[in-house]
Amino acid sequence: MARSMRTCLHSGRLALLAILVSGGIVLQILACALYNNWWPMLTVLMYLILPMPLIFFLGSNSPSMMSNDGDTWVNFTKFLTGASIVGSIAIPSILKHAGVIGWGALTMELSSFLVFGVAILWLIQMNSEDEYSSVF
Repeated sequence: MARSMRTCLHSGRLALLAILVSGGIVLQILACALYNNWWPMLTVLMYLILPMPLIFFLGSNSPSMMSNDGDTWVNFTKFLTGASIVGSIAIPSILKHAGVIGWGALTMELSSFLVFGVAILWLIQMNSEDEYSSVF
């Protein structure tokens, strides 16, 4: 494939990735604004932790995050990813159980999490396909 075609395809993927992240942010804000309750914004703390494993993992010498190597950084990134995923689902669920938010806000929060998750998975997939294997 021609170099200009690859560049255009890569730019389109990055644009779609940006649209996904923007959509997740919009869903997060709408979950709060539509129901006039800003407690669901606690989930933003988990969304701030979510990309951290990717940033930490870029410095590792291990070929894949899915490997079973005993690398400390890989284990730390797996822990942060798991904690962020559990927190992103648990915080809105606990708020709904406590009666602080309604079903609509819970649905929008979980939809926002799903969109962010798809964006992160796509970023990992794009990074593994890239010939330069760099996110930035």
